[in-house]
Amino acid sequence: MARKFAPILKMAALHHGGEKAVLAQSANSHAVRNLAKVPADRLLSVMTRCVFNAGFNWRVIEAKWDGFEAAFEGFDPGKLAFFGEGMMDDLVSDERIVRNGQKIKATLENARFVADVERSEGGFGKFLAGWPADDQAGLMAELNRRGSRLGGATAQYFLRFAGWDAWIASGHVCAALVREGVLTKPSATSKRDLAALQAAINDYHADSGLPRAQISRLLALSVG
Repeated sequence: MARKFAPILKMAALHHGGEKAVLAQSANSHAVRNLAKVPADRLLSVMTRCVFNAGFNWRVIEAKWDGFEAAFEGFDPGKLAFFGEGMMDDLVSDERIVRNGQKIKATLENARFVADVERSEGGFGKFLAGWPADDQAGLMAELNRRGSRLGGATAQYFLRFAGWDAWIASGHVCAALVREGVLTKPSATSKRDLAALQAAINDYHADSGLPRAQISRLLALSVG
């Protein structure tokens, strides 16, 4: 049964200065016009930043990001996939980056993933852009299956920051969906809960015409 979004928008507006203000506040600043045209090295850069941000202070990663770009060869997936494990010893001792061996290894593995998709799909951006907008849960599962350390919230933030129209299952979003009777607890990690969340956001999108990323943000803002 299709859900109506107007009551949620009204709650968000009441908390945040009216409908015009909350719609401006919730707009997705990461959206891009043509994701298919975004170069693979920029997408791998965003992916790596999300992997390193998980469990770290993001300000530390931000401060070192120029060093990451240099150490990882500008995130050229072809170069990194070719060098592969041969780079590990150098990178784990490179003071320009955060020297976390598991995440460095994940970056090299993700470079191979991105390079493989570049060859098979005609572009990693094209692969992302071609995935159905109503099946983020399926795309997340694919990233988790084929990539490294791309599960859960990391995949959600990667998709959002890469420019895909992505929802994020934050605590506030999930709390709003508990209130709306979509979820039974304020988290969504199981396949069942992710499917329920996806279906609800698809219904809200069909009802409101708003982008899914903005719907996600408005759900969070409706909590307070």
